[in-house]
Amino acid sequence: MLKALFREEWLEASQVHEQRVSGFTRPFLNRRHEGRAHPVEDFLFTYYTLSPAQFTRWHPGVGTILLDAQDRADWKFYRPATKAELQEASAPEGASGVVVDLESFVTKRETAIRFTRELLSNTVAKTGTFDCFGLHEWAMAYKAQENGVRHEYVGLRLGAEGTNAVVESHKIRCSHFDAFRFFQPQAVDRNELQPTRETQRRMEQPGCLHANMDLYKWAYKLLPAVNSDLLADCFELAWDVRRTDMEASPYELSEWGYEPVRIETPAGKAEYVRRQRDFAARSDNLRRRLLAVTELLLPETCSSESAESQSPPRPIGYPAAAPGVSQ
Repeated sequence: MLKALFREEWLEASQVHEQRVSGFTRPFLNRRHEGRAHPVEDFLFTYYTLSPAQFTRWHPGVGTILLDAQDRADWKFYRPATKAELQEASAPEGASGVVVDLESFVTKRETAIRFTRELLSNTVAKTGTFDCFGLHEWAMAYKAQENGVRHEYVGLRLGAEGTNAVVESHKIRCSHFDAFRFFQPQAVDRNELQPTRETQRRMEQPGCLHANMDLYKWAYKLLPAVNSDLLADCFELAWDVRRTDMEASPYELSEWGYEPVRIETPAGKAEYVRRQRDFAARSDNLRRRLLAVTELLLPETCSSESAESQSPPRPIGYPAAAPGVSQ
């Protein structure tokens, strides 16, 4: 069912969104202007490809007509609302507006939509695993004396030898390909799982911090069909996940106000798992909301794909570009 928003309504919604995200975007833009870097927060604007300006732009999502919105008529994947659509939305007689152009969006992004739905459906159907303890970050810093430290301006909390000892005394079970691909060469064979891009859709699981952080990516890949409230919710989850990911890492971050989650100790492991379970619960709601958008975009295939996602879980991934999904 279509609904219509008057100009003052959608302008207010746009302003509310801009205020919500400015607390994240403004510090990053200020640092970039001053030539400074932040080892935790910059990641969400450098690894992920949605620019601060694009993040700030508000979208109503599927099913909403923006009345008196000629200034948005040339936005990508928008089109003028038809007379029939305006009538369905109970718009005033003679009103005009713009709406997300679903036909054009699906035509150009169908491969990405299908990939996203399969990935999210498979992940929703799994039970999370909580025994990785964030060791992927340690594997990326393994043998620093030979490989160098990835974050050259951040030291190692336990030093190079201490970091190596943690890696060598633990089992590593990283299921996320785009974390695994950054492992130092000497750590690759230490991973009990060997995720690949081809197995990514099967190996994602809801206990994985990076799979949950990447919900932000899948949300912005579906813009403007996804509404900006959902996008911002996914970003805020990613923000919180990133903090824990780095607090549990081998890096010394006290200069930036971060207390370590000492996963090399029993207490640190317990705290990591507690946070991991909380993120898994938050991500389940967001994943289902994103899936609902894909079902609106491709309703004719959702039943068969949904049935496939309920099949018994297969072996249990930091997606970057996926097949058919451009960065």
